[in-house]
Amino acid sequence: MPAPMMNERDLEFMLYELFDSESLIKRERYQDHDRQTFNQAINTAKTLAEKYFLPIRQKLDTEQPSFDGKKVHLPPELKVAFDAVIDSGFSSATADYELMGMQLPPIVANAASAYLFAAGGTGMGYTALTSANANLLQAHGSQALIDQWVKPMRSGRFAGTMAMTEPGSGSGLADLTTSAVKSTDGNYKITGNKIFISGGDHDLTENIVHLVLARVKGAPQGIKGISLFLVPKFLVNDDGSIGADNEVALAGLFHKMGGRAQTSTALSFGEKNGSVGYLVGEENHGLKYMFHMMNEARIMIGTSAAITALAGYHYSVDYAKERPQGRLPSCKDPLSPMVNIIEHADVKRMLLAQKVYAEGAYALVLYGTQLADDEKTANTEQERKQAHLLLDFLTPIIKTWPSEYGPKANDLAIQVLGGHGYINEHPVEMFYRDNRLNPIHEGTTCIQSLDLLARKLPMNNLAGYLATLEEINKTLLIAREHKNLLGYNAALEAAVANLKQTTNVLLKAMSTQNIDLVLSNSVKYIELFGHVIIAWIWLKQGIVATKALAEQPHESDVNFYQGKLQALQYFYRFELPQIYHWSSILSEIDNTCYEMQTGWF
Repeated sequence: MPAPMMNERDLEFMLYELFDSESLIKRERYQDHDRQTFNQAINTAKTLAEKYFLPIRQKLDTEQPSFDGKKVHLPPELKVAFDAVIDSGFSSATADYELMGMQLPPIVANAASAYLFAAGGTGMGYTALTSANANLLQAHGSQALIDQWVKPMRSGRFAGTMAMTEPGSGSGLADLTTSAVKSTDGNYKITGNKIFISGGDHDLTENIVHLVLARVKGAPQGIKGISLFLVPKFLVNDDGSIGADNEVALAGLFHKMGGRAQTSTALSFGEKNGSVGYLVGEENHGLKYMFHMMNEARIMIGTSAAITALAGYHYSVDYAKERPQGRLPSCKDPLSPMVNIIEHADVKRMLLAQKVYAEGAYALVLYGTQLADDEKTANTEQERKQAHLLLDFLTPIIKTWPSEYGPKANDLAIQVLGGHGYINEHPVEMFYRDNRLNPIHEGTTCIQSLDLLARKLPMNNLAGYLATLEEINKTLLIAREHKNLLGYNAALEAAVANLKQTTNVLLKAMSTQNIDLVLSNSVKYIELFGHVIIAWIWLKQGIVATKALAEQPHESDVNFYQGKLQALQYFYRFELPQIYHWSSILSEIDNTCYEMQTGWF
C-alpha cells in the first residue's frame, strides 16, 4: 500500500478546527457551499492525484522537457493529467461562476490542491501560474483584456506566465532592458529577452499569455519607468480563434535539479518586427501591478514548499513504521527481534522536526491564504483593511519560512530512510530537489528579508508590524486560560519581547548608521521573526488540541491531538531558543559578513 500523500485528519484539523473554514459559507460569495461540498472538492482532488499524477510522478522527474529546435516535448501523460485537472474545474477553483470557476474559498481550494501538488509537483505549476495571471488581469486589466484573455485561461484553453527576469539584470528589475514602442493602433511593439520563465513554452494549451515587464521608450530609468504588457504567444482573431504567430520565440530550455515537470525557458520577444503587447493599466505602473501576481506567487511558493515537506514527512513516517532495524540501546540480547526504526529516539527526533516544520509551514500558508480571501470577502470594511495590512506585512515570512524549512524537512526525510533515502526508488530525494528551488523562486531569502526589514517594517508608522503583534497577543490571552500551555505562553511572551527589543535597535540603527552594514544580517531578522510567527502558529494549534482533549475524544483523536502538543513542545524546546543567538548578532550590528573583503575569498 503506497504511503499517504497527505494526512486527511490533519487537513480536517487545519480547515475546520484551526481556521473554522465552515463559517465562510455565511459570506455571500460562498453561500452555495457547505462542509459537504468542501469535502467533495477535496476528495475529487485526491482522486485526480491518485489516478493521474501519482503513477507518473517519477516519470515527470526523470524525463525532463526537451527542445528539438522547433517545439518543446513533454511526457505525453502530463497532457492527460493536465486535461483531467482542467475538466474537473480545479484550474479555476476559486474563480467566479461566470468565468467558469467553482467559487470555492481559497483556503479550501488550497487544501484540495495539496493532493495534486503532492502527487504532481510542478506539473501543477502550469495551472497555478495561469490562475495567478488571470487574477492580475481581473484586478488591473481593462474589460476588453478580461473578455479576450481571462476567459480562455479560466477554461483551460490558454495558459499564463509572468516574464520578469532578464539575462543581464536577474532580480534587479530596475535594470531591465526589454523595450516597448507604442504603435499607431494604440498597442505596443515589445522587444527583449527573458530567462527562467516557468511554463514559458509547452503544448499543453492552444496559447500562452505572457505578462511582460518592459520599459516604454522615453520612460524614466529604474523601477518607476516599468510598464506591464500582455504578450501572447499567438495573436487571437475577433472570433477568439488562434491567429498569427506573435514572435515569442523559445530560445532554449533550462534543466533544473528539481521541479522538472514544468519548463523553465529563455524567451526572445520581437526579433523581427516586435511582438504585439497590450498595455495593462497605465504606463510606468507595471511593477505595482505585477506585485499582485508576485505576492500571490509568493504564497504559492510557500504552499509548494510546505506541501512538499508534508509529502516527505508522511512518506518517511510510513517507512519508519514498517522498516525493522536494530534494537534499543537498553536491549543487550542480539537474538531479540529487531524494532521498527520509528522506535529509535533519534528517528523520532527527525520525524518530530519534520512534523514541526511541515505542519507549521502549512498552517502558516493557510493563514496567509485566508487573509488574502478576507481582504476581498470579509463582512466589514475594517476586517478587509485589517486582513490586507496583515497579509502585506507577513507575505515575506509566508514565502520565506516554508521555503527555508521545507527543504530542511525533506533533508531529514532522506536521513530517516538512510541508504534508501538517496536513491530514486523512493521519492524523498526528489522531494528535496524539488523543494530546494523554493528559497530562490519569487525573490530569494535575502530579497524577502530586505523587503521585511527595510520596507515593510517601517511602512505606515509600523502599522503591519504592530497589527501582527496584536494578533499574537490575542492568542497569548487565550493560552493563559489553559494550565498545560502556561509555559509555552511565557516562552512566546519572552520571544515577542526579544523581537520587539531587536526591532527597536534595528529601526534606530537604520536611521543613524551605515544602512548597508545594518542590513547585512537581514536574513537573520526574517529567520528570527519567522520563528516567532511559527511559535505563535503552533501555540494556536496547541490551544485547539487542548480544548479538544478536554472533550474526551475517541482514542485515535487523542493520539492525534497529543501529537500536536508534542510537536508544540519540540518547537519551543529545540527551535525557538535559537532566536536569542540571532538577536545578539542583529542587535550588536555584527560586521563579520559586511567587512569580509573580496580578495580574502
